[in-house]
Amino acid sequence: MAEWNAAQLKARRTLMQRLFGSRITEVVSLAARMDLPDAIGEGESDATDLARRYEIPPEQMNRLLRALASQGLCEERAPGRFALTDVGALLRKEHPGSLYDFARFHTAPETLRPWTRLEDSIRTGRTAFDEHFGRPLYAYLADEPELTALFNAAMSEESRETADTVVEHFDFGPYTTVTDIGGGDGTLIIAILERHPGLNGVIFETVEGAAQSAGTLKAAGLDGRCAVATGDFFDAVPAGSDLYVIKSVIHNWNDERAAAILRNCRAAMSAESRLLIIDVVLPELVTPDTVGLDPYIKDLQMLVLVGGKERTRADFDQLCAQAGLTITRVVPLPSHVGLSVIEIAPV
Repeated sequence: MAEWNAAQLKARRTLMQRLFGSRITEVVSLAARMDLPDAIGEGESDATDLARRYEIPPEQMNRLLRALASQGLCEERAPGRFALTDVGALLRKEHPGSLYDFARFHTAPETLRPWTRLEDSIRTGRTAFDEHFGRPLYAYLADEPELTALFNAAMSEESRETADTVVEHFDFGPYTTVTDIGGGDGTLIIAILERHPGLNGVIFETVEGAAQSAGTLKAAGLDGRCAVATGDFFDAVPAGSDLYVIKSVIHNWNDERAAAILRNCRAAMSAESRLLIIDVVLPELVTPDTVGLDPYIKDLQMLVLVGGKERTRADFDQLCAQAGLTITRVVPLPSHVGLSVIEIAPV
């Protein structure tokens, strides 16, 4: 065989990394489920001590830790002695930027098993989760309180950085009332209200989705400025706000259902009201600059888990037109967030 050049070797390594992605996910998932990053702590830990704590043979613990080190989650500072990296520290429960619950939800069997049906979803457009579990994800969650709590916690962790970034890049000052549609535990609206003391808010969610919101609002001292309303945004959205925000919701639904949500938003809005969709806005073309980014994998995730999709600016224009709305501007958030703020007005 002819000697491979540098470009060919790089291509081979890249493909091998992609092929082993699911194995890496399982390693990270196990570390999170074991609470291993918390056990390692802020300093160094000895593999033998950790093995004793978990009642695992020392050799096997060492193999697991070295696998984590190979993926940049920890480092082996001396034979058998490990410390977390900044990446691995994000799996600690009390880390300010913790992704512990996010990691556990997205590596749970309910999240991963439907991916084995990806080909069927690609060929038919059917939602793999529904086919695998016999009902849609949100109906499944309604009967699984522990998984629902994990889902809500994961969404809160994901929203934390976005919330802090949104208030830096969009001026909420002109508004007096804001309704967060599908606002979960209130992570986003809390960031908005804390930055703007003259603003009052409403979280609109399902009963299951709003389970933690009253507690988080009270803990933030904002229960007097923000109400919680429960309902179904396919039926109606509360009227009376001059600003509506809907983050990471529209991508959960196909075009017909997404347009129905937006029509209900339009019905709740006055002529002066505005709507913000905070979501992925896909480029019109996959260029070398976008290779390695995750919105296209997220697009397939939406297909597999809930039957939704990520959209381009043109796709959002079409959805808004169906609902009597028009996009006035799109504000891209920093690339590490991966979302944009789409400002929308009634036609």
